[in-house]
Amino acid sequence: MFQNFDVTSDPSNGRKRLAALRKEMRRKKLDHYLVPHADQHQNEYLPKHAERLSWLTGFFGSAGFAVISLKQAVVFVDSRYTLQLREQVDPKSFKGANLIDTPPTNWITSNAKKRARIGYDPWLLTVGQHERFLKSAKEAGARLIACPNLIDRIWPDQPAPPLGRVEIHDISHAGKSAADKIREIQSAISAKGCNHCLLTDPASLCWLFNIRGSDVMHNPLVLGFAVVPAKGRPHLFIDKRKLTDDANTYLAKLVMLHPPSALKARLTKLTSRKSVLCDPNLVASKLADIIVKAGGKIVRGRDPVVLPRAIKNDVEISGTRNAHLRDGVAVCRFLSWLDAQIPGTVDEIGAAKQLEQFRVTTAKNMDSELKELSFDTISGAGPNGAIVHYRVNEATNRALDDGTLYLNDSGGQYVDGTTDITRTIAIGTPPKQAIEDFTLVLKGHIALALARFPEGTRGVDLDTLARKALWAEGKDYGHGTGHGVGSYLNVHEGPQSISKRGMEPLLPGMIISNEPGYYVEGEYGIRIENLVLVREAEIPEGGTTPMHGFETLTLAPIDLRLINAEMLSSGERNWLNTYHERVRNELTPYVGNDSKKWLATATKAI
Repeated sequence: MFQNFDVTSDPSNGRKRLAALRKEMRRKKLDHYLVPHADQHQNEYLPKHAERLSWLTGFFGSAGFAVISLKQAVVFVDSRYTLQLREQVDPKSFKGANLIDTPPTNWITSNAKKRARIGYDPWLLTVGQHERFLKSAKEAGARLIACPNLIDRIWPDQPAPPLGRVEIHDISHAGKSAADKIREIQSAISAKGCNHCLLTDPASLCWLFNIRGSDVMHNPLVLGFAVVPAKGRPHLFIDKRKLTDDANTYLAKLVMLHPPSALKARLTKLTSRKSVLCDPNLVASKLADIIVKAGGKIVRGRDPVVLPRAIKNDVEISGTRNAHLRDGVAVCRFLSWLDAQIPGTVDEIGAAKQLEQFRVTTAKNMDSELKELSFDTISGAGPNGAIVHYRVNEATNRALDDGTLYLNDSGGQYVDGTTDITRTIAIGTPPKQAIEDFTLVLKGHIALALARFPEGTRGVDLDTLARKALWAEGKDYGHGTGHGVGSYLNVHEGPQSISKRGMEPLLPGMIISNEPGYYVEGEYGIRIENLVLVREAEIPEGGTTPMHGFETLTLAPIDLRLINAEMLSSGERNWLNTYHERVRNELTPYVGNDSKKWLATATKAI
């Protein structure tokens, strides 16, 4: 199994661990202490030794922040995790707050007293975050105090940092050699007038050097740092215990290899009196301090790997299509199997295990391999489906009972692509209101799938298309509509998104999700997610403006039992029927006889 279902947090631990942290704070004469959900690389999903926020509070979502004071403790999460926070954190020890509406910096401004000392680990705050907290502290008359991580001092069985094996990502999947990529990035560094660029994002390292790893669960990342000069060989800081002989030989031809322990000394030497391109949203304030103390000049700018990584080349696009075909066959087999089960006889864990097994066997049958899951499968029955990023465990496991909805959000990591799909499934006879809500969500999904938009259009400009039908009925959802997806890399990849904050123009070659939803607390959750590829679109006759549109990559039926066809326009019905015809034609050759019959019924025209 690529996932487990153990209970990973216990709210009752919060009080004891909070007391231990406050003891350390008093030792350091601190009034407040900052605990971000972060590691030295600002990964969304963290290696186990960096799960400090989870260990302290019990909350194990992928985004959060805590401010611990001597008399109060506040955990900040966004709306995806509001319900989850209530279940995982001791309410007597920790108070919840909204990460967007009331960010921690605002809390500091309003609550820190004059001359208060606010402790933080400079490896875990980025340059940008540090500046915002510095401003908040100044407004409150307080001080920021850099100090060693206090959680590490009180975590007795903290895991060791990972030593996942480095694998070479072959050009047959990467589509471009690492040498060519390095030259491309060096041109971007020169264009900024910089001598060097400091890269701290493992996804950037993996893309740039065509390597993959297993340092972070579900994401094929190699933890490390790199200094890329405008000319000459890059410097890669990585634990050599991760390198096989082949990987070592491969990398030694591209870069100067150094152990992580040499980072400070080497960075000091390389950046002395030099200009260094640093992404303020990724580079730790600790590293910026090293550069400044060495006499280097920090030039702010986005990690130059981010945009090239997001725009997939022809080989990556072909690979992701193949991965989605394979994944679609597995999901089809799963949905066929699930429909054959008697309601109430399958539970959330059993369903998640079965889907994983279908992915494993399907990949093998189609001459491939499931390398990992894209993330822990969200397998939510009934009210658990309303928890947007629900993670089932042995304590929360529910049966898929008659008359309920089952939400499954899952994905696979294949060497040629990363998948992410959500399907909401009727178990038995669904409630009438659920059918209406599902159809509203589907209308939004279709509106986005059919979108045509001019060059320069951003995700924020399209977000309303997915919400319009829901808004008309006084309904909405609290998460973004779409996130970028990597090529055998992170399942959540920037800079592109479709959301209220999606300010990046959508460019051909970007892969992004289309996933509107709707959630009724205590009853059900609905989400329909396909991945789509941004591509150039045909200009209608008489048109004069170049257009972009979406190609849907995901191949799996959308549950017809949850659709009120009378609520759909003829154009919407046509999209659904055309999509289902394509799903049927592409998957039928690869599924078994039982699944073929089911697939024909599941994709019939309405």
